[in-house]
Amino acid sequence: MVEFADFDTRHYPMVDVRTGYAGWAETYERTVQDAMDLGVLARLAVPRWDGFGRAADLGCGTGRTGAWLRAQGVAAVVGVDLTPEMLELARARGAHEHLVEADLAATGLPSDGYDLVISSLVDEHLAELGPLYREARRLARPGGLCVLVGLHPYFIMAAGMPTHFDAPDGAPTAITTHVHLVSEHLSAGLAAGWQLAEMREAVVDEEWIALKPTWERYRSHPVSAAYVWRNPA
Repeated sequence: MVEFADFDTRHYPMVDVRTGYAGWAETYERTVQDAMDLGVLARLAVPRWDGFGRAADLGCGTGRTGAWLRAQGVAAVVGVDLTPEMLELARARGAHEHLVEADLAATGLPSDGYDLVISSLVDEHLAELGPLYREARRLARPGGLCVLVGLHPYFIMAAGMPTHFDAPDGAPTAITTHVHLVSEHLSAGLAAGWQLAEMREAVVDEEWIALKPTWERYRSHPVSAAYVWRNPA
């Protein structure tokens, strides 16, 4: 297993996921770039977003992903998140049919109930990937899809940068960050019974450099990865 500590160049104080996102909730929308996840989702070929009746949004956060899914034509989205402060923002956004405070590995949602299970910008906070992929498989109906998009492990290692935010006093604060190699995703997904239908890697390009000029040194480096899985059952 690759440890983030071997690559950490920032050495910010680090807090657990629930504490971190509670502290970040107020400024989250102003700091996360759509290019990281929503832009990658838009370029996927396999999912026909307007063909999904019900979706489970695991790690729904402030509701960004849910709102994007509804805009693409997904009929109904249920959101799950660990952090009450993020759920309050998602509730105010109004994109989700229902919101649940729960661990992503034990959502309490009904089995075989969703055409799509999606998780965005979550996997780097999980010590293990297996529980997420297994829970997603339980939730997906036969023939349904699981879409996972997040930071590319290479970028986390190359930048040495954890997921982080500025606390109210301005101090940078890191949130527990793990490095999961692409092979770990493939192994965990296959072990859970999924079939890989598509994978896409996005690189730091002109759009990213316009957003973050200091990332010029990462030009053409992989920055995001998306996996599309099909439930064969």
